[in-house]
Amino acid sequence: MTDDAPGSALWKAQTSAFDRVRSIAVTLDQPRTADWIADQALVAGNSARDHLERLAEMGVLQIVSGDQALMYQPDPLYTRMQALRELLDSRSRDDLVGLRAALQEQLEDWREEYNVVSSGEIRTRAAQTETAQETRELREIASDWALIQYRLRLVEDAIEHYAEYTGSAPEPV
Repeated sequence: MTDDAPGSALWKAQTSAFDRVRSIAVTLDQPRTADWIADQALVAGNSARDHLERLAEMGVLQIVSGDQALMYQPDPLYTRMQALRELLDSRSRDDLVGLRAALQEQLEDWREEYNVVSSGEIRTRAAQTETAQETRELREIASDWALIQYRLRLVEDAIEHYAEYTGSAPEPV
């Protein structure tokens, strides 16, 4: 991102350097260097390194060794806990059970429609299609399938530990 990108001046004016670094770092899909994050967050490299180190100490980020520099990536445990918190803050236990059913139903529909049992089989099929459109569609379904499986595991964790995580009375068995 550059300082002349649309909205960047407003983002800088309304958001602290730490918050800009954090917002970029927690959404990374691959490890990145402090300089790359600094550029995206519109901060100086030294400021980014200080903020990234603090985020790593807080357990928000992991530091990994790159070829020439340290790299940063979201901590998967932190990310999972944040996702669980969002689920629990926005849904009742009954809502979570309904969401679980909807996610299961989507996976069942794909299993039936494509006569497969996993997203891996869809990816394999995508590599054997005859058209680019079909390849794109199957890759997107495989990606969505993996995301839904992850979300389903989160929802099941939230349901199983609902009382513990929310501090509410346990459900009768």
